[in-house]
Amino acid sequence: MNILLKSVTIVDPEGTFHLKKRDILIENGKISKIAANIPQVGKIKEVSLPNLHISQGWFDTSVSFGEPGFEERETITNGLRTAALSGFTKVAVNSNCFPVTDSKANIQFFKSKALGNAVELLPVGSLTVDGKGIDLAELYDMHNEGAVAFYDYKKPIANANLLKIALQYAQGFDGLVQSFPLENSVARNGMMNEEVNSTRLGLKGIPALSEELQITRDLYLLEYAGGKLHIPTISTKKAVQLIKEAKKKGLNVSCSVAVTNLYHTDNALESFDTNFKLLPPLRTSEDIKALLKGLKEGVIDGVTSDHNPMDVEHKKTEFEHAEFGSIGMESCFGALNSLIDLDTTIKALTTLKDRFGINSHGIKEGAIADFTLFNPDLEWTFSENDIYSTSKNTSFLNCRLKGKAYGIYANKQLVISSE
Repeated sequence: MNILLKSVTIVDPEGTFHLKKRDILIENGKISKIAANIPQVGKIKEVSLPNLHISQGWFDTSVSFGEPGFEERETITNGLRTAALSGFTKVAVNSNCFPVTDSKANIQFFKSKALGNAVELLPVGSLTVDGKGIDLAELYDMHNEGAVAFYDYKKPIANANLLKIALQYAQGFDGLVQSFPLENSVARNGMMNEEVNSTRLGLKGIPALSEELQITRDLYLLEYAGGKLHIPTISTKKAVQLIKEAKKKGLNVSCSVAVTNLYHTDNALESFDTNFKLLPPLRTSEDIKALLKGLKEGVIDGVTSDHNPMDVEHKKTEFEHAEFGSIGMESCFGALNSLIDLDTTIKALTTLKDRFGINSHGIKEGAIADFTLFNPDLEWTFSENDIYSTSKNTSFLNCRLKGKAYGIYANKQLVISSE
């Protein structure tokens, strides 16, 4: 599809056209011309939207769907549509399904289901067989089939030697190992942040210590074994400091934060709404302040929606029995952009591409057209009508957000909400 974008403000901090308003002509999937005014010629679809901005396509490093095994939560087809309308051109999909994505065949399944879609699905292989944390899975075979990282989703690796071996083994093919920052023997059966609120509400707490102990251990293992380590969804002030010190030492580590942990505090749990039952748990305003500072300084490499659909049966129940998780792709940009400046927001949604082995395409003539269309200034209230996911378990219902995605152009396809 050839398209002409009219009066577009380009957000490309490293590029020539940063914050300049231009017309952009796309032909055969490439940017053929960028100019102050490009006249409409021939059979070209013209796109003109209020306060239209574009940036390079956003990347979400932690997305769960459900299929295979839990299609009632989310199918791959609808999940990728949700990603597109939320502004993501690429999503790393976790092994949070059944069977667990722990083999070459599982990776092939994901790739085949996403074939021809505008959004590129990047499978994350399970680090261990069946995600049980006992034996390493077929890392090399999965890597050859297109797995971009290896991660037992939300399951900490208790066996330190296993993580050490994984880091050593993955070096042979430059593989990225992820380790969830939670020490289970300390967290035990906690349901929320261990602080004043957990005592007042009578809910079992998950101490910040459980996250910080695991990160400390993992960083020591990385220093010893070498390799590439990514620590997903950190949530505490001390975690930011630990990673900052590790980077100063030259360790090959990156990390992310879930947008929920930047937006909400544990005060949200006063309602006992299970949509706020999240892992890592919502922390304090002091933690949020440190996380935002870490993001602006580049200590935290990126932000994820940590999109995790859950069916009604697993959410509309007693708080103690409810599953952890919230959907987040639809609200991710608006929540993040309401907290920090636009440049930092875009960097937070794109910087981790290189870490996951994804080629970035700048906004310049001759480049492959892979970008997100959005309005950064629109102020709106998130409602059920804004949910594209099959599951509705969102922690952002009725929240005031700033900025909204129109959609994407990627893989020679335009997907926007008005279509």
